[in-house]
Amino acid sequence: MKIRELMSLAFLACNMAVCAQNYKFVFDSKAKLPIVKEEGAVMVMPANVYADGVKFGYDFTASPGEVEAGKPFFFSVDVPDGNYKVTVTLGSKKAKGMTTVRAESRRLFLENIPTKKGEFKTYSFVVNKRDTKIGDKDRVKIKKREENKLNWDGKLTIEVNGDAPACAAICIEPASDNVPTVWLCGNSTVVDQDYEPWASWGQMIPRWFDERVCFANYAESGETASTFIGANRLKKILSLMKAGDYIFIEFGHNDQKQKFAGAGAYYNFATCLKTFVDEARKRGATPVFVTPTQRRSFDENGKIKETHADYPDAMRWVAKREGVQLIELHDMTRTFYETLGVEQSKRAFVHYPAGSFPGQGGPLADNTHFNPYGAYEISKMIVEGIKSLNLPLVEYLRPDYKAFDPAQPDAFDTFHWNNSPFIEVQKPDGN
Repeated sequence: MKIRELMSLAFLACNMAVCAQNYKFVFDSKAKLPIVKEEGAVMVMPANVYADGVKFGYDFTASPGEVEAGKPFFFSVDVPDGNYKVTVTLGSKKAKGMTTVRAESRRLFLENIPTKKGEFKTYSFVVNKRDTKIGDKDRVKIKKREENKLNWDGKLTIEVNGDAPACAAICIEPASDNVPTVWLCGNSTVVDQDYEPWASWGQMIPRWFDERVCFANYAESGETASTFIGANRLKKILSLMKAGDYIFIEFGHNDQKQKFAGAGAYYNFATCLKTFVDEARKRGATPVFVTPTQRRSFDENGKIKETHADYPDAMRWVAKREGVQLIELHDMTRTFYETLGVEQSKRAFVHYPAGSFPGQGGPLADNTHFNPYGAYEISKMIVEGIKSLNLPLVEYLRPDYKAFDPAQPDAFDTFHWNNSPFIEVQKPDGN
């Protein structure tokens, strides 16, 4: 390793130990980018691997220098809790590229970005990094299955994937306090799913927005409105929430299964929804309700059956009573599934024959949880809901977003997703 590289590594390590500031990583020494000459820039070597006592480096899989060039990789950095502006320079001097960038638990930010040989493109987005701590005493009560999730592992991880991944540089800096955060609360239909082939709309929606807004997904599989509060997930959000933020709330799937005294759509559920509203408004944030996604349950006429009892209506009732804006995802997903039809709608869910994934001995047939295509399409419905409410968030949409109609969804064959290496055949909690 050259003396200059050693000195820059030492410089960065020292700075990282003090506070969150600008981190500049260069992956392509031949790119001759201006960042190479900037103070504190670190030339990342194949041997830079994230480990105990090492604050940054390649993570989870072999570094690209140790395998064939143009392979996907993960890069992790130790940073405190907060929102971070990530700027990536995509491209290579050696070859053309096709790059997808995700962060933390498979949150999609950039997809299928083409670059010609010698061409470089720069993009920015904002990533929320968190841990379980709430002040000095309290913690979020995460589930056993969450302990290994990238969302909770104490570091910020960037995933560079794609048909021909080409990433020349990554810069990380604290986001401006003026950037609003959209806090996502919900269940398995919203959560950042860590493992293929599972996916939810909450991890897809950042793809449609630029660096002027941050999506912080606190949803978790199996949660209800009341268990979300009981696990201190809302408390954690409230400890970080600021005026100008938003909080999107989608529950109803698991709430209907609760049988304790006082349970019910117009009792415990409605009361919990009002808690979300009241606490958000105290802090100057805007609550938005999202009615629950439909399940893939068809009647003999090819129409979706209602399986959520009174819970969608209860959410609408609370929204009207409290003056809360509401996105009708319940209705849009019904249209989406019925448009695809009984058989083709399986393409939006985790329906795969045995052997489709490593360790999958039997078929997967889940009519609640989405695959990446389904989650991607539903994220567009959320965007359309934001547009219909004329929320200021529409100002932050990326220029390549195109209007979406659930009655005219994107063709399945046009959707391209590069799998992450983490696979799990066990269903998420809740169904």
